[in-house]
Amino acid sequence: MRSWSAPRVPRLSDLGLAGPGPALRLYDSATRAVKATAPGPTARMYVCGITPYDATHLGHASTYLAFDLVNRVWRDLGHDVHYVQNATDVDDPLLERARAIGVDWRDLAEREIELFRTDMEALRVLPPDQYVGAVEAIPMIIEMIAELKSAGLTYELDGDLYFPVTADPRFGEVSGLSAAEMLPLFAERGGDPARPGKKDPLDALLWLARRPGEPGWESPFGVGRPGWHIECSAISIRHLGMGFDVEGGGSDLTFPHHEFSASHAQAATGEAPHAKTYVHAGMVGLDGEKMSKSRGNLVFVSKLRAAGTDPMAIRLALLAHHYRTDWEWTAPHLDEAAARLARWRAAVTRPTAPPAAPVAAEVRAALAADLDAPTALAALDRWSTTEGPDPSSPTQIQSLTDTLLGITL
Repeated sequence: MRSWSAPRVPRLSDLGLAGPGPALRLYDSATRAVKATAPGPTARMYVCGITPYDATHLGHASTYLAFDLVNRVWRDLGHDVHYVQNATDVDDPLLERARAIGVDWRDLAEREIELFRTDMEALRVLPPDQYVGAVEAIPMIIEMIAELKSAGLTYELDGDLYFPVTADPRFGEVSGLSAAEMLPLFAERGGDPARPGKKDPLDALLWLARRPGEPGWESPFGVGRPGWHIECSAISIRHLGMGFDVEGGGSDLTFPHHEFSASHAQAATGEAPHAKTYVHAGMVGLDGEKMSKSRGNLVFVSKLRAAGTDPMAIRLALLAHHYRTDWEWTAPHLDEAAARLARWRAAVTRPTAPPAAPVAAEVRAALAADLDAPTALAALDRWSTTEGPDPSSPTQIQSLTDTLLGITL
């Protein structure tokens, strides 16, 4: 699947603002602590992508901006970054939406993925090196399921193939939840704990036998399609291998999705961990509830753009909140971001300003401390409202905001 175009990112070393800053520290859901990331020369990151049955809303955008900051900080530290993202372009929500609006599910997926690409380009999100759809990944998914089956780590139920939670002794380590805590979330987030005949209510679907009117692919397990979690297991280890540096997504993916993606991969390979660090972004709310397609309480990036909103104001509005916090979107957030953007743009047109190096150090330190973007923005606010003698500073700050925060001034 085609990714989106990469923005040109300035090299701060060419402008006298060379790093490196402090090592990037991130909150790891599995250990429930902030810890330093320690990539090799190439940092490896997998971020779970959209199910393309509707356009990119601000909750999506907030999540992908968080991992864009991870990407930018690592690059500033001198790492190459191998970034992989998927798109779940066949799944129940997509098929249901396509039926409801009377379109082919493939056309709906293609349309919404293209809109997602244009939103990411507008927001200056660095693209993944591999952007992989579930449909194109089906051969590698079948291969992984076959490995699990040959190892005796699956069972069949009415033609469907399941993964027993007992197959991975580390099951539960990603989320840290008890079985009692998992069960309601499993039911809410695509699982089927009440299905009769399952060995354990939490066992996860690996392969769904073809239902009437639904797509299916040939496999050694019969004609059907993959479960949700095995998709990300197969794509991530095919492109990144086991033990990659960060697996990311929204906090609603911690369980069951990242829990099972890890367990599938660990059981299939006999290696652990699937990822060294599990990083989750908070939820953006609207009208008192999480912004989500199922609730219909959405603010779309594309509609804001179509109404003339500067994408950089959208980006600043989202970066004004720490990535791990849950918060509620209101119209004043965008007004405040637009005003901040105008102040910064006016400031970089001045002939002189305070030196940029101390600001660069503050921004680097803030981002290294679990992506504290609000503190980074505050440092730039202070610079933008202070007089200074340095004629090179405005140009340096203009590049700094672009390189580390993705904001063009």
